Amino acid sequence: QVQLVESGGGLVQAGGSLRLSCAASGSIFLTMGWYRQASGKQRELVATISRSGFTNYAESMKGRFTISRDNAKSTVYLQMSSLKPEDTAVYYCYALTSTNRDYWGQGTQVTVSS
Repeated sequence: QVQLVESGGGLVQAGGSLRLSCAASGSIFLTMGWYRQASGKQRELVATISRSGFTNYAESMKGRFTISRDNAKSTVYLQMSSLKPEDTAVYYCYALTSTNRDYWGQGTQVTVSS
C-alpha cells in the first residue's frame, strides 16, 4: 500500500523559510514533487524531481524554492525561502510509481503572514 506522509508546514513571516518533507512508502517512485492549492484556486505545480535528479520548477518558484530527494529514504524535500503571502496554500506531495500510478499526500498548510 502506497503512503505519502508530509510534514513541515506551518506559519511563517514574509521573507522567512520553511522546509517540507514527504516520506513515501510502498513502491518504487519515479517522479516525486510538490503541488499547491490556494483557497479558491486550482492546484498548481510547484516542482518535481525525477529519480535521477532532474528537476522542474514552476516559473514563479525558481530561485526561491529548491526540491531534492533521498532515494534511499523515498523522501522528497522542498526548501522554501523568501516566502511571500501569495505562497500561502496547502502543499501536496506527489509521487509517480514505477507502475505508472500517481499518488497524493494529504496536504500540509503553509501560511505566510505579511
